[in-house]
Amino acid sequence: MDNRAYALAAGLFTVVLAAALVAAGLWFRRDDIRFAQYVVTTASSVAGLKVEAPVRYRGVDVGRVESIRIEPGVSGRISIRIGVQEDTPITKSTYAQLGYQGVTGLAYVALDDEGASKELLKAEGGEPPRIDMRPSIFDSSLDVVAAVKQLSGRMNELLNEQNRKLLTRMLGGIEQASRQTAALAERLQPGAREFPSLMGDARGALADLSRLSRKLEERSAALDRMAASLEEVGVAARSFNDETLPRLNALVEQLNRDTRSLDRVLNALGENPQSFVFGAQRAKPGPGEPGFKDGAR
Repeated sequence: MDNRAYALAAGLFTVVLAAALVAAGLWFRRDDIRFAQYVVTTASSVAGLKVEAPVRYRGVDVGRVESIRIEPGVSGRISIRIGVQEDTPITKSTYAQLGYQGVTGLAYVALDDEGASKELLKAEGGEPPRIDMRPSIFDSSLDVVAAVKQLSGRMNELLNEQNRKLLTRMLGGIEQASRQTAALAERLQPGAREFPSLMGDARGALADLSRLSRKLEERSAALDRMAASLEEVGVAARSFNDETLPRLNALVEQLNRDTRSLDRVLNALGENPQSFVFGAQRAKPGPGEPGFKDGAR
């Protein structure tokens, strides 16, 4: 009996001690970690999301979902109240999405930030700050499925009997054009084979033209040299006409004068040869000159 009482007392003590340790841990944890309140709003479905579901910021657990309710007076809009650790950088560009855990289908709130704003999101008017929820990948896939269905319907309308016949005629025309193109290519093949020889002839003609151009350049240089020689001859002729010819004319004039003077001397010697020995005969004195004789009158 005493052993049973002792065992019961020991068991109760152990349970109480464990409870006390858990309570102390929770108390100290509560004092160390503080949570800020935010409200996530969305008009999309939140299927799979439960209270106490995790809140993750870029994959890191930062809080829990505290409540989920439909906003009064706003048709179809859902308000999700979450508690997030105060040191989490929630800014004005932070947004929320629904994430899903594996194959269980349980949802959680995933927070992310575009990085467009560095200003922290703060409460205004005593109400928790609001974070908009964007469509998740699952919602986007549903939208894609709806878009595919709509596109399929439009394709069915487009490919009706009349359009199919038109498309068949178009394909037939394309096939015929392809055959004509192939035939044209076959007809052009002989000309294509002769094209290299034509290119060789063209290159030879270009070489001949180049040689002719060089010869023309040489002839042009020779003509330039001839023009320069003619220019020099013209300069020499102008110099002869402007300088040498006047001097020659003056020399001829002087020679004419000297010739006339020599003729006069020779005539005088012919009339009076002794004047060459005795000198020229003095003229008879005239009236008033010494030696003038009246009888000479």
